[in-house]
Amino acid sequence: MVEKVILITNNDLVLGLSKSNFETVFVDGGLAEVLKVARDYIHKGHILFSHPLSGSIKPNQTPYKTVLISKSVGETIDVKSLNIIEESIITTEKFLRFNSCPKWSREILNDFKYVDFDMISQAIS
Repeated sequence: MVEKVILITNNDLVLGLSKSNFETVFVDGGLAEVLKVARDYIHKGHILFSHPLSGSIKPNQTPYKTVLISKSVGETIDVKSLNIIEESIITTEKFLRFNSCPKWSREILNDFKYVDFDMISQAIS
């Protein structure tokens, strides 16, 4: 990836990635909070580079998510990015309202961290 980017994550495994082409914003919260922080950046003119609900894991199944956005700030809000993040927040809140994330064992949580880490690693390489 050539353009500099920002990773917004609540996954501490992502913090260990080399940071030559990106910076990392760590969110101390759940998946919905990560999406809301990403939305705040999009409101400032950043562009969404990864779909917030990528992968086949439902928002109420994993607590971990990493979202990739532009580091550069546009002069206007990218409407497509805003629509995607808003719809993703609505979808996440709907899933969590009806079925909260299970109390997974440490081993399963580590697996979810690795899946998120691997997906974002592939996206930035």
